[in-house]
Amino acid sequence: MQTIDSYLDRIQNLPPAPQLLPPLLRLLREPDTDMARGIRLITHDPSLTTNVLRLANSAVFGCGRRVETLDEAVGRLGFETLYRMVVAVCGSRLLGPSQRGYGFDPGQLWQHSVTAAVAAQLLARECGEDESLAFTAGLLHDVGKLVLSQALEGRYAQVAEQVEKFGRSMLAAETALLGVQHAEVGGRLLDRWNFPPSLVQAVWHHHQPDAAGDFVRLAACTYAGNMIANLIGHSYGIHALALEGHASAVGSLGFDADRFQRCMIRTQEQFAEVESMVQVGH
Repeated sequence: MQTIDSYLDRIQNLPPAPQLLPPLLRLLREPDTDMARGIRLITHDPSLTTNVLRLANSAVFGCGRRVETLDEAVGRLGFETLYRMVVAVCGSRLLGPSQRGYGFDPGQLWQHSVTAAVAAQLLARECGEDESLAFTAGLLHDVGKLVLSQALEGRYAQVAEQVEKFGRSMLAAETALLGVQHAEVGGRLLDRWNFPPSLVQAVWHHHQPDAAGDFVRLAACTYAGNMIANLIGHSYGIHALALEGHASAVGSLGFDADRFQRCMIRTQEQFAEVESMVQVGH
């Protein structure tokens, strides 16, 4: 832990915390969700308020009468859809810029992450895990790369050499060059941002779900969502070559090959819906 904390403390420009997400997630998990509190949180972000109103009046959700207030918009969308839209929009702000240390062009990390989020949510639905937690973990599973990208800027050739010449996974390449890897950095960052332990552990151990303690299945959904994103083409550059497979992770969810393939197909379909949801808001 000290090594990771020391590393984060040395970084001058940590990514901004998505401050809305932890309190919204806590509200969502309450037995009797207080929508009014959620609406008050969103009103502090004028841009997000505009996004929500546009989405509620879009062709996807619109049903004739135009909604004018957040209360009406939430009534039309439902709190869970609202939450996922907020996660996706916050994710696009956080993950949208280029990450030169990893060779990501603008939008590529977000596209990979939101695909993993959709897949993780579908997998969670199939095996009885919390869908909103899984969606959030999938979206934020690579948030540690925002930090490490700064340290790797100008060293992408060295990362590529680690993967292509030495056949190392991305985690092993990062550890060899920096002494830390993105999953543990991302988990610690979420902990600093006051996300719940379930999300911290799912992100921290999304490459090794068996190490996630009480949250093995959520970490397994996150791992499998990441794999699906790569398998259906939302992986970029050397990253497709730098994966480590853990069959036990998918096995722990009780999925056979056919069921897993159906999730892949539905992920592709629903990714387009989430992408259009965010584009509606821009």
